[in-house]
Amino acid sequence: MHALRARIKREIITEFVLPERRSNKVIILLSGMPTVPSKTELMFFLAGKGYWVFLPRYRGTWESDGSFLKKSPHLDVIDLIDSLALGFQDVWTNKLYRIKNPEVYVIGSSFGGAAAILASIDKRVKKAVALSPVIDWRVKSKVESIEWLGEFTKKAFGNAYRFTSKDWNKLKTGKFFNPITEIKNLDKEKIYIIHAKDDDVVYSKPSEQFSKSLGSKFTLLKRGHLSLSHLAVPNFWKSISKFIEK
Repeated sequence: MHALRARIKREIITEFVLPERRSNKVIILLSGMPTVPSKTELMFFLAGKGYWVFLPRYRGTWESDGSFLKKSPHLDVIDLIDSLALGFQDVWTNKLYRIKNPEVYVIGSSFGGAAAILASIDKRVKKAVALSPVIDWRVKSKVESIEWLGEFTKKAFGNAYRFTSKDWNKLKTGKFFNPITEIKNLDKEKIYIIHAKDDDVVYSKPSEQFSKSLGSKFTLLKRGHLSLSHLAVPNFWKSISKFIEK
């Protein structure tokens, strides 16, 4: 059992899994950072629910080409959405796939949660679910400051994340890849944020305040920094699927 692979816009590598039954529903999974992009079991779980499932590597990370954070990572998601109806080719078999009138849902955790929220500005995204998302990069974390995270990523992941100090430091400005600065452009009906009260990696308070200001759906759990793996938990998936299918 393995996922298929496609190259999008010549730079972005994405894994993808076909739905078990005929469908135009698409879930794009957006990972946290840094992390190892290994979600095969989850992808097949969601495919079993009737979704095309994609797990892209952000530009400048892992197998994808380019420079990480040169462009806002949510634009990688938009490039993938562009390719769904136009066509994308499995590099294993060279088979071309197209999804007619795709219904797109984006689900991201932590760093990927910020990407999911920002990608929801695109009219083709029907719903966005963000788990423990970064809402404002200017809110300093005692556990993972931006400075510490940049150094750790270089040391622990090497060339898996390829970025310049100049591009990395754009995160600290609050003007780049930052959901809070785009709140006026967001649709409250499209966004569902789930956070845990004791999350000490990405604090929950900004998510609470953001959801309240926007008027979007919000759930506060008790424990943990939430990851994409939580999607396979029955009650968790039940809540999310109810939202995206509404």
